Amino acid sequence: MDYTKNLATNRKARHNYHVEKDIECGIILMGTEVKSIKAGNLNFQDSYASFENDELYLLNFHISPFKQGSYNNHEPMRKRKLLLHKRELKKVKIQAEQKGYTLIPLSVYLKGSLIKIKIGLCKGKKLYDKREDIKNRDISKSIERELKSVKNE
Repeated sequence: MDYTKNLATNRKARHNYHVEKDIECGIILMGTEVKSIKAGNLNFQDSYASFENDELYLLNFHISPFKQGSYNNHEPMRKRKLLLHKRELKKVKIQAEQKGYTLIPLSVYLKGSLIKIKIGLCKGKKLYDKREDIKNRDISKSIERELKSVKNE
């Protein structure tokens, strides 16, 4: 029985990008990185995934050094290889190379005993799209408030 536990979520990603597709990836980590991630010491700011030599790497993903780590602690901003099957890599590469698309990490979670990363095939939002989302969210909140007040009467 596999269980999943969310360790961190990139909340800015859905605000700044239209997420077209979610892709679950494995990631190659060092031992101190795993301990640091489980402690919640990571930062998604400005991170993205990129292809190099038909392999997918996660760049600018900050994992803080483990506090109890020794002299062989990890480098916080190193590039980390993401693991996908060869077919999936080819499919994602074709989609990501289209104009305007990028791969953004959405969340980090435990699946069983493995750390997985969900990356999204994203297209950047314009300012008016962001405003539209905020307006729709405010409208739905006000409708819920009205329904709740009608139920309570």
